[in-house]
Amino acid sequence: MSTPAVEAPVKHRAIRQYFRRWEHPFVGYAFLSPWLIGFFALTLGPMIMSVYYAFTDYSLLEKANWVGSSNFSRILFNDSTFKKSLQVTLLFVAFSVPLKLMFALAVAMLLNKELRGMSLYRLFIYFPSLIGASLAVAVLWQRIWSRDGFINEILGMLGIQGLNWVNEPRTALGTLVILVVWQFGSSMVIFLAGLKQIPRDYYEASSVDGAGKVRQFFMITLPLLSPIILFNLVLQTINSFQMFTQAFIITEGGPMQSTYMYTLYLYDRAFGRLQMGYASALAWIMLVVIAAATALIFLSSKFWVFYENEGRKAK
Repeated sequence: MSTPAVEAPVKHRAIRQYFRRWEHPFVGYAFLSPWLIGFFALTLGPMIMSVYYAFTDYSLLEKANWVGSSNFSRILFNDSTFKKSLQVTLLFVAFSVPLKLMFALAVAMLLNKELRGMSLYRLFIYFPSLIGASLAVAVLWQRIWSRDGFINEILGMLGIQGLNWVNEPRTALGTLVILVVWQFGSSMVIFLAGLKQIPRDYYEASSVDGAGKVRQFFMITLPLLSPIILFNLVLQTINSFQMFTQAFIITEGGPMQSTYMYTLYLYDRAFGRLQMGYASALAWIMLVVIAAATALIFLSSKFWVFYENEGRKAK
Protein backbone atom coordinates (compact mmCIF):
# COMPACT_ATOMS: atom_id res chain seq x y z
CA MET A 1 0.00 0.00 0.00
CA SER A 2 1.45 3.36 -1.09
CA THR A 3 2.14 5.98 1.46
CA PRO A 4 1.13 9.67 1.20
CA ALA A 5 4.81 10.56 0.80
CA VAL A 6 4.97 8.46 -2.36
CA GLU A 7 1.58 9.57 -3.74
CA ALA A 8 2.38 13.32 -3.54
CA PRO A 9 5.20 13.34 -6.16
CA VAL A 10 3.05 11.20 -8.47
CA LYS A 11 0.15 13.65 -8.22
CA HIS A 12 2.43 16.65 -8.76
CA ARG A 13 3.94 14.96 -11.81
CA ALA A 14 0.49 14.33 -13.26
CA ILE A 15 -0.50 17.96 -12.69
CA ARG A 16 2.66 19.19 -14.40
CA GLN A 17 2.05 16.89 -17.35
CA TYR A 18 -1.54 18.13 -17.63
CA PHE A 19 -0.54 21.80 -17.79
CA ARG A 20 2.44 21.07 -20.03
CA ARG A 21 -0.02 20.14 -22.78
CA TRP A 22 -1.14 23.78 -22.83
CA GLU A 23 2.39 25.16 -23.18
CA HIS A 24 2.60 24.50 -26.91
CA PRO A 25 2.54 27.73 -28.99
CA PHE A 26 -0.32 26.31 -31.02
CA VAL A 27 -2.62 26.79 -28.05
CA GLY A 28 -1.85 30.50 -27.92
CA TYR A 29 -2.46 30.88 -31.65
CA ALA A 30 -5.74 29.00 -31.26
CA PHE A 31 -6.94 31.54 -28.72
CA LEU A 32 -5.71 34.38 -30.96
CA SER A 33 -7.27 32.91 -34.08
CA PRO A 34 -10.47 35.05 -34.03
CA TRP A 35 -8.39 38.23 -33.93
CA LEU A 36 -5.89 36.90 -36.49
CA ILE A 37 -8.66 35.92 -38.90
CA GLY A 38 -10.24 39.35 -38.54
CA PHE A 39 -6.89 41.10 -38.98
CA PHE A 40 -5.90 39.25 -42.15
CA ALA A 41 -9.39 39.11 -43.68
CA LEU A 42 -10.72 42.54 -42.72
CA THR A 43 -7.61 44.72 -42.32
CA LEU A 44 -4.42 43.48 -43.95
CA GLY A 45 -6.12 41.88 -46.95
CA PRO A 46 -8.16 44.98 -47.90
CA MET A 47 -5.09 47.17 -47.39
CA ILE A 48 -3.05 45.09 -49.83
CA MET A 49 -5.90 45.09 -52.35
CA SER A 50 -6.32 48.86 -52.03
CA VAL A 51 -2.65 49.34 -52.93
CA TYR A 52 -3.28 47.45 -56.16
CA TYR A 53 -6.57 49.22 -56.87
CA ALA A 54 -4.92 52.62 -56.35
CA PHE A 55 -3.02 52.02 -59.59
CA THR A 56 -6.06 50.86 -61.55
CA ASP A 57 -9.22 52.27 -63.06
CA TYR A 58 -11.61 50.07 -61.12
CA SER A 59 -15.29 50.19 -60.28
CA LEU A 60 -17.49 47.60 -58.64
CA LEU A 61 -19.18 46.87 -61.96
CA GLU A 62 -16.18 46.48 -64.26
CA LYS A 63 -12.84 44.76 -64.33
CA ALA A 64 -9.83 46.63 -62.96
CA ASN A 65 -7.57 48.15 -65.61
CA TRP A 66 -3.98 49.06 -64.78
CA VAL A 67 -3.38 52.81 -65.22
CA GLY A 68 -0.18 53.25 -63.25
CA SER A 69 0.21 56.47 -61.31
CA SER A 70 -2.43 58.41 -63.26
CA ASN A 71 -4.85 58.36 -60.32
CA PHE A 72 -2.30 60.06 -58.09
CA SER A 73 -1.33 62.62 -60.73
CA ARG A 74 -5.00 63.48 -61.35
CA ILE A 75 -5.60 63.90 -57.63
CA LEU A 76 -2.56 66.04 -56.97
CA PHE A 77 -2.62 68.26 -60.06
CA ASN A 78 -6.10 68.23 -61.63
CA ASP A 79 -8.59 67.66 -58.81
CA SER A 80 -9.81 70.90 -57.26
CA THR A 81 -12.28 69.06 -55.01
CA PHE A 82 -9.38 67.15 -53.46
CA LYS A 83 -7.66 70.41 -52.57
CA LYS A 84 -10.87 71.87 -51.16
CA SER A 85 -11.65 68.81 -49.01
CA LEU A 86 -8.07 68.65 -47.74
CA GLN A 87 -8.17 72.35 -46.87
CA VAL A 88 -11.44 71.91 -44.95
CA THR A 89 -10.05 68.89 -43.11
CA LEU A 90 -6.83 70.66 -42.13
CA LEU A 91 -8.84 73.63 -40.90
CA PHE A 92 -11.06 71.34 -38.85
CA VAL A 93 -8.05 69.57 -37.32
CA ALA A 94 -6.27 72.85 -36.57
CA PHE A 95 -9.23 74.15 -34.55
CA SER A 96 -10.80 71.04 -33.04
CA VAL A 97 -7.71 69.29 -31.66
CA PRO A 98 -6.22 72.20 -29.62
CA LEU A 99 -9.64 73.28 -28.33
CA LYS A 100 -10.56 69.74 -27.33
CA LEU A 101 -7.27 69.17 -25.50
CA MET A 102 -7.42 72.51 -23.70
CA PHE A 103 -10.99 71.92 -22.61
CA ALA A 104 -10.22 68.35 -21.52
CA LEU A 105 -7.22 69.49 -19.48
CA ALA A 106 -9.20 72.28 -17.81
CA VAL A 107 -11.99 69.91 -16.80
CA ALA A 108 -9.48 67.28 -15.65
CA MET A 109 -7.86 69.81 -13.33
CA LEU A 110 -11.27 70.72 -11.90
CA LEU A 111 -12.01 67.04 -11.29
CA ASN A 112 -8.61 66.35 -9.76
CA LYS A 113 -9.89 67.10 -6.28
CA GLU A 114 -10.95 64.94 -3.37
CA LEU A 115 -14.53 66.08 -2.91
CA ARG A 116 -17.66 64.22 -1.92
CA GLY A 117 -19.47 62.78 -4.94
CA MET A 118 -16.57 63.53 -7.30
CA SER A 119 -16.79 60.08 -8.92
CA LEU A 120 -20.41 60.83 -9.87
CA TYR A 121 -19.41 64.15 -11.41
CA ARG A 122 -16.71 62.41 -13.43
CA LEU A 123 -19.25 59.89 -14.71
CA PHE A 124 -21.68 62.58 -15.87
CA ILE A 125 -18.93 64.57 -17.57
CA TYR A 126 -17.53 61.48 -19.29
CA PHE A 127 -20.95 60.34 -20.51
CA PRO A 128 -20.94 62.27 -23.84
CA SER A 129 -17.85 60.33 -24.88
CA LEU A 130 -19.54 57.00 -24.15
CA ILE A 131 -22.14 57.58 -26.84
CA GLY A 132 -19.37 58.74 -29.19
CA ALA A 133 -20.02 59.61 -32.82
CA SER A 134 -23.42 57.92 -32.93
CA LEU A 135 -26.14 58.71 -35.43
CA ALA A 136 -28.51 59.77 -32.65
CA VAL A 137 -26.05 62.37 -31.38
CA ALA A 138 -25.48 63.72 -34.90
CA VAL A 139 -29.21 64.05 -35.56
CA LEU A 140 -29.76 65.70 -32.17
CA TRP A 141 -26.89 68.09 -32.79
CA GLN A 142 -28.32 69.05 -36.16
CA ARG A 143 -31.64 69.80 -34.47
CA ILE A 144 -30.03 71.86 -31.70
CA TRP A 145 -28.24 74.13 -34.19
CA SER A 146 -31.11 74.48 -36.66
CA ARG A 147 -33.04 77.72 -37.13
CA ASP A 148 -35.75 76.71 -34.66
CA GLY A 149 -33.38 74.78 -32.41
CA PHE A 150 -32.37 75.14 -28.79
CA ILE A 151 -29.45 77.51 -29.42
CA ASN A 152 -31.61 80.03 -31.25
CA GLU A 153 -34.26 79.81 -28.54
CA ILE A 154 -31.67 80.80 -25.95
CA LEU A 155 -30.41 83.62 -28.16
CA GLY A 156 -33.96 84.79 -28.73
CA MET A 157 -34.50 85.14 -24.98
CA LEU A 158 -31.47 87.41 -24.95
CA GLY A 159 -32.78 89.47 -27.85
CA ILE A 160 -30.24 88.14 -30.35
CA GLN A 161 -31.25 87.11 -33.86
CA GLY A 162 -30.23 83.49 -34.46
CA LEU A 163 -29.01 81.76 -37.60
CA ASN A 164 -29.49 78.44 -39.28
CA TRP A 165 -26.05 77.51 -38.03
CA VAL A 166 -25.61 74.23 -39.91
CA ASN A 167 -26.66 75.80 -43.23
CA GLU A 168 -24.45 78.88 -43.08
CA PRO A 169 -21.02 78.53 -44.75
CA ARG A 170 -19.49 80.78 -42.09
CA THR A 171 -20.70 78.73 -39.11
CA ALA A 172 -21.32 75.15 -40.30
CA LEU A 173 -17.77 73.98 -39.68
CA GLY A 174 -17.83 75.61 -36.26
CA THR A 175 -20.80 73.48 -35.19
CA LEU A 176 -18.80 70.34 -36.02
CA VAL A 177 -15.81 71.65 -34.09
CA ILE A 178 -18.00 72.32 -31.04
CA LEU A 179 -19.46 68.82 -31.26
CA VAL A 180 -16.01 67.23 -31.27
CA VAL A 181 -14.85 69.45 -28.40
CA TRP A 182 -17.98 68.48 -26.44
CA GLN A 183 -16.93 64.82 -26.66
CA PHE A 184 -13.74 65.41 -24.68
CA GLY A 185 -14.21 62.63 -22.13
CA SER A 186 -11.54 60.20 -23.29
CA SER A 187 -8.82 62.86 -23.33
CA MET A 188 -10.03 64.16 -19.97
CA VAL A 189 -9.71 60.72 -18.35
CA ILE A 190 -6.15 60.35 -19.66
CA PHE A 191 -5.23 63.82 -18.42
CA LEU A 192 -6.79 63.05 -15.04
CA ALA A 193 -4.69 59.90 -14.72
CA GLY A 194 -1.58 61.92 -15.54
CA LEU A 195 -2.42 64.64 -13.01
CA LYS A 196 -2.74 62.07 -10.26
CA GLN A 197 0.81 60.90 -10.94
CA ILE A 198 2.32 64.33 -10.24
CA PRO A 199 3.69 64.35 -6.67
CA ARG A 200 1.96 66.87 -4.40
CA ASP A 201 5.35 67.66 -2.83
CA TYR A 202 6.25 69.74 -5.88
CA TYR A 203 3.27 72.03 -5.39
CA GLU A 204 3.87 72.33 -1.65
CA ALA A 205 7.53 73.19 -2.13
CA SER A 206 6.74 75.78 -4.79
CA SER A 207 4.08 77.33 -2.54
CA VAL A 208 6.69 77.77 0.16
CA ASP A 209 8.84 79.59 -2.40
CA GLY A 210 5.93 81.91 -3.19
CA ALA A 211 4.74 80.42 -6.50
CA GLY A 212 1.07 81.01 -7.30
CA LYS A 213 -1.39 78.76 -9.08
CA VAL A 214 -0.60 80.14 -12.53
CA ARG A 215 3.15 79.75 -12.10
CA GLN A 216 2.68 76.23 -10.72
CA PHE A 217 0.61 75.33 -13.76
CA PHE A 218 3.24 76.46 -16.28
CA MET A 219 6.33 75.38 -14.30
CA ILE A 220 5.12 72.09 -12.79
CA THR A 221 1.86 70.80 -14.27
CA LEU A 222 2.52 71.34 -17.97
CA PRO A 223 6.14 70.06 -18.03
CA LEU A 224 5.31 66.92 -16.04
CA LEU A 225 2.14 66.36 -18.04
CA SER A 226 3.79 66.92 -21.43
CA PRO A 227 4.17 63.18 -22.27
CA ILE A 228 0.41 62.77 -21.70
CA ILE A 229 -0.24 65.85 -23.84
CA LEU A 230 1.87 64.32 -26.61
CA PHE A 231 -0.09 61.07 -26.44
CA ASN A 232 -3.46 62.84 -26.55
CA LEU A 233 -2.29 65.19 -29.30
CA VAL A 234 -1.25 62.33 -31.59
CA LEU A 235 -4.39 60.31 -30.85
CA GLN A 236 -6.82 63.18 -31.39
CA THR A 237 -5.04 64.40 -34.52
CA ILE A 238 -5.39 60.99 -36.15
CA ASN A 239 -9.05 60.74 -35.10
CA SER A 240 -9.86 64.23 -36.36
CA PHE A 241 -8.44 63.51 -39.81
CA GLN A 242 -10.82 60.54 -40.04
CA MET A 243 -13.95 62.38 -38.89
CA PHE A 244 -16.87 61.26 -41.05
CA THR A 245 -20.17 60.48 -39.31
CA GLN A 246 -20.88 63.94 -37.91
CA ALA A 247 -20.23 65.75 -41.19
CA PHE A 248 -22.14 63.16 -43.20
CA ILE A 249 -25.26 63.31 -41.02
CA ILE A 250 -25.33 66.95 -39.90
CA THR A 251 -24.23 68.91 -42.98
CA GLU A 252 -23.61 66.33 -45.75
CA GLY A 253 -20.54 68.35 -46.66
CA GLY A 254 -22.42 71.59 -47.20
CA PRO A 255 -23.24 74.32 -47.44
CA MET A 256 -21.05 75.24 -50.42
CA GLN A 257 -18.60 72.47 -49.42
CA SER A 258 -17.70 74.36 -46.23
CA THR A 259 -17.75 71.05 -44.30
CA TYR A 260 -16.78 68.74 -47.14
CA MET A 261 -14.27 66.63 -45.24
CA TYR A 262 -11.67 64.50 -46.98
CA THR A 263 -13.41 61.34 -45.79
CA LEU A 264 -16.68 62.54 -47.34
CA TYR A 265 -14.95 63.05 -50.67
CA LEU A 266 -13.36 59.61 -50.45
CA TYR A 267 -16.75 58.07 -49.61
CA ASP A 268 -18.42 59.86 -52.51
CA ARG A 269 -15.81 58.66 -54.99
CA ALA A 270 -15.96 55.07 -53.72
CA PHE A 271 -19.67 54.50 -53.13
CA GLY A 272 -21.31 57.43 -54.89
CA ARG A 273 -19.47 57.23 -58.19
CA LEU A 274 -18.14 53.65 -57.75
CA GLN A 275 -14.59 54.80 -58.56
CA MET A 276 -12.81 52.39 -56.24
CA GLY A 277 -9.41 52.84 -57.83
CA TYR A 278 -9.55 56.60 -57.45
CA ALA A 279 -10.86 56.27 -53.89
CA SER A 280 -8.04 53.87 -52.99
CA ALA A 281 -5.51 56.44 -54.20
CA LEU A 282 -7.26 59.08 -52.08
CA ALA A 283 -7.07 56.78 -49.05
CA TRP A 284 -3.33 56.26 -49.41
CA ILE A 285 -2.73 59.97 -49.84
CA MET A 286 -4.65 60.54 -46.62
CA LEU A 287 -2.44 57.95 -44.93
CA VAL A 288 0.63 59.89 -46.03
CA VAL A 289 -0.89 63.17 -44.78
CA ILE A 290 -1.71 61.66 -41.36
CA ALA A 291 1.76 60.09 -41.14
CA ALA A 292 3.39 63.43 -41.99
CA ALA A 293 1.32 65.27 -39.38
CA THR A 294 2.18 62.64 -36.76
CA ALA A 295 5.87 62.79 -37.68
CA LEU A 296 5.87 66.59 -37.30
CA ILE A 297 4.32 66.28 -33.85
CA PHE A 298 6.98 63.79 -32.76
CA LEU A 299 9.79 65.89 -34.22
CA SER A 300 8.55 68.95 -32.37
CA SER A 301 8.18 67.01 -29.12
CA LYS A 302 11.89 67.26 -28.36
CA PHE A 303 11.38 70.97 -27.72
CA TRP A 304 8.43 70.74 -25.33
CA VAL A 305 8.10 67.18 -23.94
CA PHE A 306 9.90 66.50 -20.68
CA TYR A 307 10.40 63.22 -18.83
CA GLU A 308 10.77 63.37 -15.07
CA ASN A 309 13.00 60.30 -14.75
CA GLU A 310 15.47 61.66 -17.29
CA GLY A 311 15.53 65.22 -16.01
CA ARG A 312 15.85 66.59 -19.52
CA LYS A 313 13.96 67.13 -22.73
CA ALA A 314 12.82 64.15 -24.76
CA LYS A 315 15.11 63.26 -27.64
